Amino acid sequence: MTRRSLAVVSAAAALGLVAGCGGSGASDTGGGIKDGKVTITMGLYGVMGFKEAGLLERYEKDHPNVTIKAEIAGDEQTYYTALQTHLAAGSGLKDIQGIEVGRAKELVDTRAATFADLSKVPGTGHFLPWKRNQVSTADKKVIGLGTDIGPMAVCYRKDLFAKAGLPTDREKVAELWAGDWSKYVDAGRKFKSGFKGDGVAFMDSASGLFNAMIYGSSQQFYDAKGKLIYKDNPVVTGAWDLAADAASSDLTAKLRQFQPGWDPGLANGTFATTVCPAWMLAHISEKAGPKNKGKWDVAKAPKGANWGGSFLGVMEQSPVKDEAKKLVAWLTAPEQQAYLFEKLGNFPSSEKALKAPEVAHAKSAYFSAAPIGEIFGVAAREIPDKQVLGRKDGTIKDIFSQGLTLIEAQHKSPETAWKTTDERVKKATG
Repeated sequence: MTRRSLAVVSAAAALGLVAGCGGSGASDTGGGIKDGKVTITMGLYGVMGFKEAGLLERYEKDHPNVTIKAEIAGDEQTYYTALQTHLAAGSGLKDIQGIEVGRAKELVDTRAATFADLSKVPGTGHFLPWKRNQVSTADKKVIGLGTDIGPMAVCYRKDLFAKAGLPTDREKVAELWAGDWSKYVDAGRKFKSGFKGDGVAFMDSASGLFNAMIYGSSQQFYDAKGKLIYKDNPVVTGAWDLAADAASSDLTAKLRQFQPGWDPGLANGTFATTVCPAWMLAHISEKAGPKNKGKWDVAKAPKGANWGGSFLGVMEQSPVKDEAKKLVAWLTAPEQQAYLFEKLGNFPSSEKALKAPEVAHAKSAYFSAAPIGEIFGVAAREIPDKQVLGRKDGTIKDIFSQGLTLIEAQHKSPETAWKTTDERVKKATG
């Protein structure tokens, strides 16, 4: 969610809703109890939604003896660097700390003792199994409770598909690539040959395709023992080969997601498709603008995958550990997850919340009334229950994205780009 924290500044736009506000001011230290009054501090980042949607304020109203002080960092990278410093020093920690999924494995492996075990907190058995497994230790300790997730689909421009002679109905579009990402690339070749005009690519970037392919696998860059396996994992090598093929075949606009040029590409129709996790819809609707409302639609991806998501952890040494556990359980409960989706578009990690009418039957007016609750809900349930995360997953993913850019922007051969990528991964992982 490092990019997600930048992308969801106005997440309500995807659903045509307006977020509320609430919560208390910032604090530099943990909370405590004084004269029967409880103060709970939280360290958050980006738009996790609890303050923005008024949930902290509501909890305070329902619990008059509780004051919540939330400190929110705009950038997750800055937040995590500070969190690592506080963890190493054993001081300056909030009672509750947000955890981005890309950091989960590192914290599980190196800092599990610093976090309270949430595995037996009452009423928390409603999460998708794979979500809970991401923050579970080998001995079943759970260091965080899930907030949102990022199940993936394919967002596409109906008008550009029509111009290329491709179907525009979302179910027929999904049939073009059902079950196989290579069919997605094949659809790109049909788009390229059928499109009457210049300057429009089928997809935004090869890296988006690569990420979508590996995020649906149980093993990616590491095995269960923490060994790097990307060079021998057919999931990674296959994703690289297909993404490199798309890049070499001029099917991409050479615009990496959230990098310069991508936002104007959304507005100007520079590309016809982008692989999109649920939280990205808000960003697309904002940057593509009102003029493109109804031109975009959402189709099921070839296979289920997840990009992004967060957790809330409670610190073991918190002076209000029990009170903090209750707050975290409430904030991540199905009812609050469904409410956050309705208000901000944060897609639930709770199986029970996925069945709530406001989630399951949700449609997006901007995206041609696409049944986003159904599409992303199906994708969420297709993700393997056990996904092996590695300590440097986020770093390695970025290096692979940069490697594919060598093919797109610098016209390097796939073999040369792979060699450079391999060298960079080895250097980054020591």
